[in-house]
Formats: sequence, structure tokens, C-alpha cells
Amino acid sequence: MKLFLKTDSHFLIKKILKEKLDVFNIKYNLINTNEILFLETIDTETYEKIATVLNDYGFEIIENQKNIIVQKIKETIIEMIANDQIPSVKSSVYLAEKLNHSYGYLSNLFSEVTYTSIENFIILQKIEYVKKLITHHNLTLTEIAFKLNYSSVAHLSSQFKNTTGITPSAFQRILKKRSEINNQNIN
Repeated sequence: MKLFLKTDSHFLIKKILKEKLDVFNIKYNLINTNEILFLETIDTETYEKIATVLNDYGFEIIENQKNIIVQKIKETIIEMIANDQIPSVKSSVYLAEKLNHSYGYLSNLFSEVTYTSIENFIILQKIEYVKKLITHHNLTLTEIAFKLNYSSVAHLSSQFKNTTGITPSAFQRILKKRSEINNQNIN
């Protein structure tokens, strides 16, 4: 028997962080899934224990200021796309306003740290979201293109193919075929 699950990664991350941090009896606020504000001073030994416990779950404490800003850029982009908040303004303007830095600075810093551009990261995140919409929602490609501010279905399809190597329609056919095979195996 197979069990198919839908997950809420933000919920899981918050739950893990809360469970692991509560053990230390330290006052804190979870600002978001990537940021914790400690409301009291933490000694070095406790800090290292927290880092070790969180590392066991795939969390890494970022201490370099450049990496912190890059992480905020990534988080802002992911939230923008995943929460259907793709702005009508250019993403460069949106990021500059949201993060209170010039886009030139953000772009240069992002490229320096990640060896890719913000634009490429946005495309990759949008395509991942398109895959999620195709997989878990009953939306047409036209609806998805509109939802993600693509100028046309052709533009969406072109970007999808350039990123994944297949068209969205081929991706849908693969999913349908897998579903049929899984249903045959169950029966």
C-alpha cells in the first residue's frame, strides 16, 4: 500500500524549531522559518548546543552578514512566489523595497555568494511552483501563467522547457501516466 502526502513545509519547520528550542528554556520569537530572535542572552555553550541540535535537522546557523542578506533575498522570493504575491511591479523594485537595499547591491551580492543571478533564482522558483501547481491543483496552463504573471502560456512553456528539459504538457502526461501505473499496481 502507498500513502500519498501533502506537506506544509513552513508548518513543519516551525514545529521542529519550537520543539528543539523549547528544550533550552530560552525566551525567543520565531520571526519566520529562517529567523529566530532570542529575547535573552545565550552563553557560548548553549549556543553551540542549539547549533548542534538544529544541524541534526538540516538547519545551519548563518553568521556571515552577506549570507544573511542572500538568505533574506531567497526567502523573500520564495514567499513572493509561494504565497501568490507576485507583484505587478518588477521583481527588482519589489526586492529593493522589501529589503531596503538598492537592487544593484542585492544583485551583485547574490551573484557573488551564489554564482547565479537573482533572475535565474526567480525563474527556478517559479518553475518549481509551476510543477507544484500542475501536480497538486487542477489548474490549466493558462490559469497558471496568469497566476504567476507570465505574459503568455508560450512564455511559461518556454521557460519551463529551458529549465526542466520538457514542456509543461509533457510533464502533465508523465504525471498522468505515473498515476495510471500506480492505480494499476494498487488494484
